[in-house]
Amino acid sequence: MASLVAYDDSDSDAEPEAVDSVHGADRVTGAATTAAAPGPARASGSLAMAAGMVLPADPASCRGAGEQRLPLARLGRGRQGSCPNQRLQWPRNEPKVTLPTSHPSSSLWTSHAPASTLPLASACLKPVKRSWDTSRSPLCAQSESEAADLLKTVSCSQRKKGEDIVIPYVPKRLRQLQVESVEAGRSEDTEPPRPPAGCTPAPCCVAPRVSEFIQPYLKGQHRETQVPSKVLFHLRGHRGPVNSIQWCPVLSASHLLLSTSMDKTFKVWNAVDSGRCLQTYSLHSEAVRAARWAPCGRRILSGGFDFALHLTDLETGTQLFSGRSDFRITTLKFYPNDPSIFLCGGFSSEIKAWDVRTGKVVRGYKATIQQTLDILFLQEGSEFLSSTDASTRDSADRTIIAWDFRTSAKISNQIFHERYTCPSLTLHPREPVFLAQTNGNYLALFSAVWPYRMSRRRRYEGHKVEGYAVGCECSPCGDLLVTGSADGRVLMFSFRTARRACTLQAHTQACVGTTYHPVLPSVLGTCSWGGDIKIWH
Repeated sequence: MASLVAYDDSDSDAEPEAVDSVHGADRVTGAATTAAAPGPARASGSLAMAAGMVLPADPASCRGAGEQRLPLARLGRGRQGSCPNQRLQWPRNEPKVTLPTSHPSSSLWTSHAPASTLPLASACLKPVKRSWDTSRSPLCAQSESEAADLLKTVSCSQRKKGEDIVIPYVPKRLRQLQVESVEAGRSEDTEPPRPPAGCTPAPCCVAPRVSEFIQPYLKGQHRETQVPSKVLFHLRGHRGPVNSIQWCPVLSASHLLLSTSMDKTFKVWNAVDSGRCLQTYSLHSEAVRAARWAPCGRRILSGGFDFALHLTDLETGTQLFSGRSDFRITTLKFYPNDPSIFLCGGFSSEIKAWDVRTGKVVRGYKATIQQTLDILFLQEGSEFLSSTDASTRDSADRTIIAWDFRTSAKISNQIFHERYTCPSLTLHPREPVFLAQTNGNYLALFSAVWPYRMSRRRRYEGHKVEGYAVGCECSPCGDLLVTGSADGRVLMFSFRTARRACTLQAHTQACVGTTYHPVLPSVLGTCSWGGDIKIWH
């Protein structure tokens, strides 16, 4: 048998012995291997030449009397971490595994030889996971428990190295539940747990006395509204976008602020004295789109995307009325002449009037529309306006509709002829006019008396709506007009001249709600799609 000469440029005397011992072991185990095709033999010979080993020209000379020959190198079949060059390996803290002497070596470079004697070409081969069974794996141990521990160690090391690991598929719904559970765990430290949906909330902790900041302004008339410039309170507590905010209509309790959110709750805040959340109400199973104070200031009417309606008493925490609509609710308004009746609109072609005493629908207002965006009462409740989503070329005349409350008849639908929807409406406190927020990025001024003509000379623009339900409102004195913007700004205009009076960089996301305090002349509340509320003064 021809001898195999291995070239080694190392100065160590112990290294050639290790290589010879490995080659000797390969010669002994080569008798058990079968003869391979000439093609793979030439491939192994060329690979050995790249590794620095000298092979005879005739492959037959490597065979002995029993057709013995060197085993072929298994390309890319080594175990993880078998790369010999230490500079090309990741730092590893795996326990050393001793290979059993009864199993043959997996390849020529998977041996006990020092790393300096092995070629660099073997390091360029990407290791591939072996498909052999546990009995032939180099990770096999004396017992099954030891093998399981070694497999866990190898998998952990693979994660640290960033190697490819087979990860089982997790459905999207389960992933969302995991994210919600993690977020709920993080927020437990910052906010007390909320009561589950449908449970009776605790009574609201409202002080019987009047706020000392509001007391001096109760007896006097409305003063001239001042432009706010500083943040008094930054209210954080909602886990979703805040849809709307409203001060309590009772002047002696106007330090209370109501907020609705997409996180299925509505809250009551003391937004003048302390900036604390007094009570959180979790009565709905879906987003709360609309909530209104009752004229008495002791009850709150709420409606959401779960088709549910609730009238909650703040002093006792009980639900005085509970109903279920046949559409998702987006707007609610109490009837000014009778607080037991309210209008409800949403994702439907019909607006319904409910009576909380009987819990039934007493009147309906139907039009060829798909959704009601806002409702506004005129002339002490005898008429009201509805803003719809009809904005196509042949239905722009139904964007704003005037209704007779008692007869359910349409008074006019030829009010706004431009092809923009109006997400919110507001009434001027002193003049018979109303304003409509349009998706054309401007506020339009209309007459509140039939035929409800739009003013062509006065237009308030400079903000952005961009599909958000951006609200607008007039100051108590009627001199200023405030609106939010999709870029987070708050803009104030002079009602007489339509010039911009002030611009506040209020929020990082869309500002969808703005409201002046009914008593304090320089207090303004704003809310954003990011879930925060700011009180300005």
